[in-house]
Amino acid sequence: MNDTAGDSRLGPSQRAAWLDELSGGHVDVIVIGGGVTGAGCALDLALRGRSVALLEQRDLASGTSSRSSKLIHGGLRYLQRLEFGLVSESLNERRLLLGRLAPHLVRPVQFLYPIRRGWPERLRTGAGILLYSLMAGTGPHTIGSHRHLGAVGTQHLAPGLDPGVVRGGIAYWDGQTDDARLVVAIARTAAAHGARILTSARVQELIVTGKAVRGVIAHCGETGRTFRLDADAVINATGVWTSQIEQLAERDSQDADGSRTRIRASKGIHLLVPRDRIDLGCGLIVPTPPSVLFVVPWGDRWIIGTTDSDWDLGYAHPAASSADIDLLLQRLNGVLADPISRDDICGVYAGLRPLVAGDSPSDAEQSAQLSREHTVTRAARGLISVAGGKYTTYRVMAADTVEMALAEVEAAHGRTPPKLSRRRRNAAARRSATSVTPLVGAAGYEERRRRQDEIAANAGISRAAAVHLLERHGDRIDEVVELIAEEPDLAAPLAEGHRYLRAEVTHAVRSEAALHLDDVLTRRTRLSVEAWDRGVDVAQDTAELMGAELGWSPETIEREVWHYHARVEAERESQTRPDDQTADAARLGAPDIRR
Repeated sequence: MNDTAGDSRLGPSQRAAWLDELSGGHVDVIVIGGGVTGAGCALDLALRGRSVALLEQRDLASGTSSRSSKLIHGGLRYLQRLEFGLVSESLNERRLLLGRLAPHLVRPVQFLYPIRRGWPERLRTGAGILLYSLMAGTGPHTIGSHRHLGAVGTQHLAPGLDPGVVRGGIAYWDGQTDDARLVVAIARTAAAHGARILTSARVQELIVTGKAVRGVIAHCGETGRTFRLDADAVINATGVWTSQIEQLAERDSQDADGSRTRIRASKGIHLLVPRDRIDLGCGLIVPTPPSVLFVVPWGDRWIIGTTDSDWDLGYAHPAASSADIDLLLQRLNGVLADPISRDDICGVYAGLRPLVAGDSPSDAEQSAQLSREHTVTRAARGLISVAGGKYTTYRVMAADTVEMALAEVEAAHGRTPPKLSRRRRNAAARRSATSVTPLVGAAGYEERRRRQDEIAANAGISRAAAVHLLERHGDRIDEVVELIAEEPDLAAPLAEGHRYLRAEVTHAVRSEAALHLDDVLTRRTRLSVEAWDRGVDVAQDTAELMGAELGWSPETIEREVWHYHARVEAERESQTRPDDQTADAARLGAPDIRR
């Protein structure tokens, strides 16, 4: 199968048409939440020929799905907890994404596991990494195997490690992606197959008819319009907001599966530093109980993460505190020959993991020890909630959720749905058409990659710029190149020292559902964390490019730029505060741009 079923572009005119169509309308299933799981559900339903609308209160991937460690991985550390099923499932999904589904967005990345305690650690860790490699299998779309390194080999691969601390290492491979771009690709693929995608559409109420959820009342943050949309079933894929959506059903405290979904939000923060600040030839993974420290190559930056701590404050804009930053620096500097400091940090971001908590509200288990398995529950008649899980296994999570949602659709029409055991749902998930449907950008990627020099010459851009566009847009590089042909000035870099082109701003609006300045500088590009000024210097130019597409007045452009500056200032201030409470208060000093 391919993604040529229809137009996949998510532009403002398409959004307006869908808003009119859905207002007062009916679909088989409504998906609430535009993260990776919600987008995956919309794609799965569309491929099954079902009518589906996805409603997202902010932007695609605006929550957890743009704030991860950017890894597509099996989860090496889950082997220590004997979660073999989860690791095997994740490695299979990694293979699919690297190969058929998204080769333009997912690529191999090498990591070094440093050995600090001699042969006992090497034997124990080596056995785990060997099992990890064996579980990954062989054949097409598998990536490099592991290898043991002595002290000399480790210093050659990673000169920046402290030889007095690190005695050797084990090198192995995993996968990496731009998480927000992958969500956009999934959403565009869903749209190509008939899904309606509405961002800036916040669900305010669930429509309950005959004790069953049969639709929503939603508010459009762009027009101020409130509308009703009916459905036979509703999927709640809202991550840390899962419980809030369930409460809208006004049901009893006990749900159909025996208990209300109880989410435990776990905060993880990441730092970005220039590549020249840490002398490594590959990524790094260091056990730092209770979690793990990653140093991930990211263009000309390193991503350093992550923390794993409970968060019980506001979910929309989690803040990284000074204590969080100090903790990561302390853990990393414990293995570096030349320590880095706050002066080396060019960007910081924080996200929340929607972990499924234990059975008791007093459960004291550390969030880092909670399983990353996902759960799908019938929260109420007509309402299916999916929670937990890993970014890598979004497709399996979605298929599992869709199977249960379609049982609710059958029940809504008076038909007796089949009993769905977990085994049956998992078998259906493996049969889902999402496993054989390339995401937008994938189908013609290899052919475009072979022609990258020709594409660069025809577009009047450098070879490096063509490679950059191919690795972000795949075969949809043609859409960006067409813009440059129409307006050659768009071939210029958006920001000095970065590869993003001005054409990508226009493309983000016309094809990728970007509606606000923050959408472009934070998720369609990563200037908000990659640039030393965090994108402030190009905010005006970016807003003017967007305004030309969205019909913004000078006042609207000014408001967008002001808001972005305020957001950056609030984030910087929050990162100087000592704890979560004061950091959260500082971050909330910048208002939300959406109404």
